[in-house]
Amino acid sequence: MPQASDSYHHGDLRAACLRAARELLEEDGSAGLSLRAVARRAGVSATAPYRHYADRDALVSSVAAEGYRELAGCLSAAHPSPATPDDLAAVAVAYVRFALDHPAMFRVMFAEPCDPGNEERAAATAALSEYVRALVRSVFPGADPEALATPVWALVHGLAFLHLDGKLDTSTPEVVAHQVRTAVSALIAISQVTSKAAAAAPEQAKA
Repeated sequence: MPQASDSYHHGDLRAACLRAARELLEEDGSAGLSLRAVARRAGVSATAPYRHYADRDALVSSVAAEGYRELAGCLSAAHPSPATPDDLAAVAVAYVRFALDHPAMFRVMFAEPCDPGNEERAAATAALSEYVRALVRSVFPGADPEALATPVWALVHGLAFLHLDGKLDTSTPEVVAHQVRTAVSALIAISQVTSKAAAAAPEQAKA
């Protein structure tokens, strides 16, 4: 293990703490994540992490912010400009795949207490929320993006946790992708039926 040292330049200590936190997450999950454990793993004094993190929640928020940015990158890589239902399904598969590939990180992002005033995490979550709204605007041009973004995200997010918790089959990537695509197709079908009914209502009222 590295020898304890406080000789990090400004910025290096923070990066070392984040790297150590992620290593601990991968090994033990969030239960083993503490500022003291991070200090030991990073090879610095027990008080060194407090230069950047007031408490565990602040550290968790920074780790989660990294996760949000990486998730956004995975979604963009799945399809840089989603504009069709098939594109949406591809993005949904990437979202669930990220959760399965990074289970401890995903749980920290969405299930761990955090520092509510952490600007880095707030910015990362806001960017992800805007990505979902932009996706809905592109895939469903006639829909209200604010109204539809929440159920779209809720469906995909729920699928991620159902797979993570072993409630759905994760035996192969192909099985996971099929389950996600089927659920997204069902949501799209319901949305289309609802939209047609709403459009027909004024005409029926006139009649």
